[in-house]
Amino acid sequence: LDLGWISQVHVNRPAIERHAEEIKKGKTVTGNWQAAWLLKAVTCIDLTTLSGDDTPSNVHRLCFKAKHPIREDLLEALDMHDKGITVGAVCVYPARVIDAVNALKAAGCNIPVASVAAGFPSGQTPLEIKLAEIKLAVEYGAREIDIVISRSLVLAGQWEGLYEEIRQCREACGEAHMKTILSTGELGSLANVYKASMIAMMAGSDFIKTSTGKEVENATFPVGVVMMRAIREFYWKTGYKVGFKPAGGIRTAKDAITWLMLVKNELGVEWLTPELFRLGASSLLEDIEKQV
Repeated sequence: LDLGWISQVHVNRPAIERHAEEIKKGKTVTGNWQAAWLLKAVTCIDLTTLSGDDTPSNVHRLCFKAKHPIREDLLEALDMHDKGITVGAVCVYPARVIDAVNALKAAGCNIPVASVAAGFPSGQTPLEIKLAEIKLAVEYGAREIDIVISRSLVLAGQWEGLYEEIRQCREACGEAHMKTILSTGELGSLANVYKASMIAMMAGSDFIKTSTGKEVENATFPVGVVMMRAIREFYWKTGYKVGFKPAGGIRTAKDAITWLMLVKNELGVEWLTPELFRLGASSLLEDIEKQV
C-alpha cells in the first residue's frame, strides 16, 4: 500500500472523454480482419449467467455453448475449425459452481469456472461472510473469483480499509485468480476509479473489472481508459501485469471490437489474451456469431 501514490492522482475528465470518443469513431474493420477480431473476442469472453432463476440445466446449456461458441460450419468456412476456439471462462453464482464444473468435465474441456463472490452485487455483506463465500466457491471448484468491493470505503476515502478488505479476499482465493469488481458507476468520479484501481492492484488483484452488470451505469469507454492507464502505470512501476475486464451492457460485436482496440491502444498487443483481458457478457456471443 502506497498512499503517497494515491494522493497524487488527478484525472482530466474532458480529455479522457474526448479520447474515448475518438476510439469509438476509429477505423472499422471488415472481411477477414473483422472475423479475426471477433474470434479473438470470443476467446476472451467470460460467458455469464447471474440470474435468480439459474438452474443446473441452464448452466449445462451455457457450458455447452462455452465449448462450442461458434457454429462448426462457420469455423470450417474460415479454416478455424481445428484451432480449439472456446470462451475464456464460464461465470456463475457460487451455488452453481459445482454444476458448471461437472458439465465442463463431462464435456471434456478445461475451460475455467469463475464465480462471483464477496457479497455480489452490492458488497453490503460483513467481511467474514465475504471471505467464507470465497473459500466455499474455491472449494466447489472455481478457478477464478470475481469479488466486489465495498463502495462505501471508496466514497469515504478509506483507502487503507479498502486495501485490507481486498488483501484478505486475495488470501481467501488461494490458488484461484481474483478479479476485483470496482462497480465504477457507483464510485462518484473518475479520480476515484483510478484510485480504487490502484488500491486493488496493490492488494494483489489479478484483474480489475468495471462492473457487476447490475448497476445503472456499467462498462463505459471513459472508465475503461482510466482503468487501463492505472494498469499501465502499475506495470511501469512494478513490472507486474494486471488484467482488465469490462462487464455489463456489452451486447454487440461492434462493442467487443471497440474494447479490443481500446486495450490494444492503451496497453498493447500483449494484453490481448485471455490471461490479461476478458469481456463479461451473457448475450454478446449471439451477435458475434451473426456477424461471423
